[in-house]
Amino acid sequence: MELLDAQTWDRFVADYPEAHILQTSPWGFLKADFGWKPRFVRQGQLGALVLFRRLPLGLTIAYIPRGPVGNGDWEGFWYQIDDLCRQEHAVFLRVEPDIWEPVQANNLSAQLPGFMETKQTIQPPRTILIDLHASEEELLQSMKSKTRYNIRLAERKGVKVEPSDDVELFHKMMMITGRRDAFGTHSLAYYRRVYDLFAPRNACQLLIASYNRQPIAGLMAFAHGKTAWYFYGASTDEERNRMPTYLLQWEAIRWAKNKGCRTYDLWGIPDYPEDKLEDQFLKRSDGLWGVYRFKRGFGGEVHRTVGAWDRVYRPFIYKLYQVWADRRQSIAA
Repeated sequence: MELLDAQTWDRFVADYPEAHILQTSPWGFLKADFGWKPRFVRQGQLGALVLFRRLPLGLTIAYIPRGPVGNGDWEGFWYQIDDLCRQEHAVFLRVEPDIWEPVQANNLSAQLPGFMETKQTIQPPRTILIDLHASEEELLQSMKSKTRYNIRLAERKGVKVEPSDDVELFHKMMMITGRRDAFGTHSLAYYRRVYDLFAPRNACQLLIASYNRQPIAGLMAFAHGKTAWYFYGASTDEERNRMPTYLLQWEAIRWAKNKGCRTYDLWGIPDYPEDKLEDQFLKRSDGLWGVYRFKRGFGGEVHRTVGAWDRVYRPFIYKLYQVWADRRQSIAA
């Protein structure tokens, strides 16, 4: 197995336009500034950004977000990863592959031999994907009528959307949104680092919606290869009747389409089958349900990855970690 520098890794990933942005070197650098140790590894035509998080007693957790990248011998690749994880004293390796359901069980077993499925996902497994091959008018027509109406309402009511580099302003709006809607937000330093890493590569767009020169909402979208992602969105408590978040999302979709992306990933909805989502989205507001009510209006199709899978090296400590993680999740809920 080769340990690669960032430049060599980027050249490898560039050969796979379907690779996820969470497997790019900027994402590794971002995580390095916030407690993770990135390693870029390759075995033949298969590679991965592996992140290591320090635990007490010199132990670590290993994590591969939306990887590996490439084509090759998955089973042989994992044996090489095992050696790296043992060198880093990993308790377990968690992998969230960029594999969409449905997938045959025997194929998944061949790709993830020796892994066990876990409900402790890090990235949201279920999302909505919008096909950007259609024209802008076709995209609008594929939306729910209320969403299409709100986009046009925002335009009629004087909302303007423009690119910005004012990350501090965006963070202030994120803090307002987090308090209002009861979800966690990152620090200003985190958003600044995200923007500084991805914007110079033309892989990030910060959009700010304003009315009468007053900022009222913001959105940060990302693009890599054939896909764009909506990761972060925020709004103030003012002028919400002007529906700025709808126009923001539409402008982000247009940005992604103009970059040549083929898919726009709305990134994160409740992890339930679509029939349950449609049956309950008007009744529930906890968790990601409010987010789903908003995102479903933009059309697209619900998709789910195969979720999170663990490869365990220290079973006893792994069980202790599972108990701690389950308790932490129940408290957070």
